[in-house]
Amino acid sequence: MAAAATPLPDLPSYATLPTKRVPAGRPREWYETHHRRLKAMRLAIALLNSGVYRPEQAPNRKIRTTATRIGVRPPSNTTCRMVRSLIRYEQR
Repeated sequence: MAAAATPLPDLPSYATLPTKRVPAGRPREWYETHHRRLKAMRLAIALLNSGVYRPEQAPNRKIRTTATRIGVRPPSNTTCRMVRSLIRYEQR
């Protein structure tokens, strides 16, 4: 019998910092990587606020559900791996 997953609590909406324009003239890969990192950080912060403190607690499905909750497009597998790497758990 599978245990029911606990739903994510309603995430509080925080005022975001004003956005800055990215510098022009860089290769397209730089912009893609930059925006992927920003998205991964937003998702990692939202997951930490919802009680996910270890990478193994954040499967792709939970990351994508959190993305729709905070109003971000569903991330790719690469972005999901990046989110898990940001949620690093070190036992001391």
